[in-house]
Amino acid sequence: MPDIVLATLNARYSHSSFGLRYLMANLGPLSQRAVIREFTISDQTTEILAAILSEQPRIVGFGVYIWNVEQTERVIRDLRLVSPQTIIVLGGPEVSYEIEQQSITPLADYIITGEADLAFAELCDQLLSNKRPENRIIHATPPQPQQLRLPYDLYTNEDIANRVIYVEASRGCPFTCEFCLSALDIPVRAFQLESFLAAMQSLLQRGVKQFKFVDRTFNLNLRVSRAILEFFLERWEPGLFLHFELIPDRLPESLRDVIEKFPPGSLQFEIGIQSFNDDVNKLISRPQDESKVVENLSYLRANTSVHLHTDLIVGLPGEDLKSFAAGFNRLYRLKPQEIQVGILKRLRGTPIIRHDEDWQMVYSQNPPYEIMSHRLLSFDDVQSMRLFARFWDLIGNSGNFRDTLAALLDSSDSPFDEFMSLANWIHHREGRRHGIALIRLAELLFEYLTTIRNFAPQAAAEALWEDYIRNGRRDRPAFIRSFELRSVDQPPSSDRTAPSRQSRHLPHST
Repeated sequence: MPDIVLATLNARYSHSSFGLRYLMANLGPLSQRAVIREFTISDQTTEILAAILSEQPRIVGFGVYIWNVEQTERVIRDLRLVSPQTIIVLGGPEVSYEIEQQSITPLADYIITGEADLAFAELCDQLLSNKRPENRIIHATPPQPQQLRLPYDLYTNEDIANRVIYVEASRGCPFTCEFCLSALDIPVRAFQLESFLAAMQSLLQRGVKQFKFVDRTFNLNLRVSRAILEFFLERWEPGLFLHFELIPDRLPESLRDVIEKFPPGSLQFEIGIQSFNDDVNKLISRPQDESKVVENLSYLRANTSVHLHTDLIVGLPGEDLKSFAAGFNRLYRLKPQEIQVGILKRLRGTPIIRHDEDWQMVYSQNPPYEIMSHRLLSFDDVQSMRLFARFWDLIGNSGNFRDTLAALLDSSDSPFDEFMSLANWIHHREGRRHGIALIRLAELLFEYLTTIRNFAPQAAAEALWEDYIRNGRRDRPAFIRSFELRSVDQPPSSDRTAPSRQSRHLPHST
């Protein structure tokens, strides 16, 4: 039986815990006495507890995050009751700050704050040698990358077949955005490039096709980021997919030429815009050259096949609904494939709290600690934006209504206002924002276009049909069966433009 169980509750099965694998990789000789046990936040508490206790461990280390802190606390409370002799160690960002203000932390024997890759091994070595450290809270010194053993060989064949494979070429962030934990993680520390690429080669040989880089600023060191891109480009084969998080205003020619060479479906860039309001960005210590952001996004859409996942945050201090709408409209017109509309979260330890008094920031006391209101944004405003964000995910970000949505929004003076009207109308019709099937959404869009926005029914049906069959669907929904539409086996007629442009401006009925 193992002496150590490394455990966490992932948001869903398809996720894998990168942190646990680092801890295991750096246990040294103790790795032979340890196991990783991953669960999900939807698993039953008693089942998680039974799986952990079946190992009869002396030490259980839990990775605690904003998405699993409540469920983890329930597990630990029961673990304390049925196995009081088990030593409980907590780590992770959710327990690294404001420790005394949490209900989960008193349940632990030890808490390791910060990057615990080496500190956890040292603590376990002491505990298994029957030496109990006096200090219950251990503040880990951030390790240098060269001190760490890379964890990539700990991804199992099951992980490779079914889970997201996370990798990192660096840790840290040079910026001080006050809403982000990375603002506390300065400076950037890069892993040795040759050993990192050797690990990537091993993963490729094992069949990994999708790599999600967790680096906060992949394009900070241009030499390294170019070398990594070239490495994967030289080994490209169908199915290869790479996800990177980029600094929005940094995309020089030295990266552009290699990015252009990647085939469609190979690259996804996550680009955090967060706000286009200069005053807001200054307020939250986020320097950003907006003209460069616009130039870079325009370049990527016009000259590459990169899938752009962009982010905006609702609720930043100093930004009202009108300012957010203006930013959304500006970003929408740059045509990224996704605009993630997120609600500001008060992550523990972040400097955003310095604005609480001046801007009357009111956050939920429950994870994920989202903003509920501030001086310029009422509770009702935030609720409206939750509705907007939910339906934008279903309709805008899903890719299922690409041309239909463009037809509705592209000619509007305010795409934000137009979509908000649509979201409110759907919510009023359905009385819910979850559990709406794709075919029902299509039917609702058809009704909205033809009865509220007075689009010609034939044109609306054609646009929705083209969107509906784009991903291989062959059934024809009942609400458009009476219209003359092309067969799913029939290519678009020669007088049609490309699907991505088709029906961008639907004719209105007279």
